[in-house]
Amino acid sequence: MPVRAEHDRAVLAELLGRDPVLHAYQLGDLDDFFWPYTSWYRRGDEVVLLYHGVELPTLLAFAPPERAGDLAALLAEAAPVLPARLWAHLSPGLDATVARWYAVSDAAVHHRMALTDPARLAAVSPAGEPLGRADLPELRELYASAYPGNWFDPRMLDTGRYVGVREAGRLVAVAGVHVWSPTWRVAALANVTTRPEARGRGLAGAAVAALCAGLRTTVDHVTLNVKADNVAAVRLYERLGFTRVADFTECALHRLP
Repeated sequence: MPVRAEHDRAVLAELLGRDPVLHAYQLGDLDDFFWPYTSWYRRGDEVVLLYHGVELPTLLAFAPPERAGDLAALLAEAAPVLPARLWAHLSPGLDATVARWYAVSDAAVHHRMALTDPARLAAVSPAGEPLGRADLPELRELYASAYPGNWFDPRMLDTGRYVGVREAGRLVAVAGVHVWSPTWRVAALANVTTRPEARGRGLAGAAVAALCAGLRTTVDHVTLNVKADNVAAVRLYERLGFTRVADFTECALHRLP
């Protein structure tokens, strides 16, 4: 069964929609907002996404354990047409598959979490105001000081799904999204942080609560990715009603000579 490029959004939505939490980011990338930056590869019922909207193209390859072999076969056939350098999000074990063609570095385990207990979220007092393009300079400064190295696409502010908490007029905490798709009914939280001097007071949780209150009126699944060793963040999301549903590896790939 050969690998093929897939260009039919309806087909992709049907395949990815079998597990909308695992594939939340890919479903969101079917939106017009992201679609021009995507390439899709399919083998049977398995799909991987190569996202070009970042400096280093990013490969998303997810499957539940019982289908890991089929996804590995897809990657094996797609490898010759993938870029020489890329970033990857891979279901467990697939890093060993791609290591046949790529040097794997900077590998780190992440959790995919999903909002499964909204009652916990409702127990948190929401706080924050919507952020837009006018707030971009201040937001960049906040990320530089509180969350260096995070991936933030300023276009995401155009979704209207960024919430900021201010004190004395200064932006001190923020919660936003990487994906928000009312069409495919999924969202993925991202870029959540608080200034170091303001941490420990629940400001990030309040911003997440405010953000999720709006998201839940438009989507069925609210998800997020968090580094497994970021214990404080994992505990925060658990307190807010999120549950770990899958693990994956983020890593850099460089084609072997």
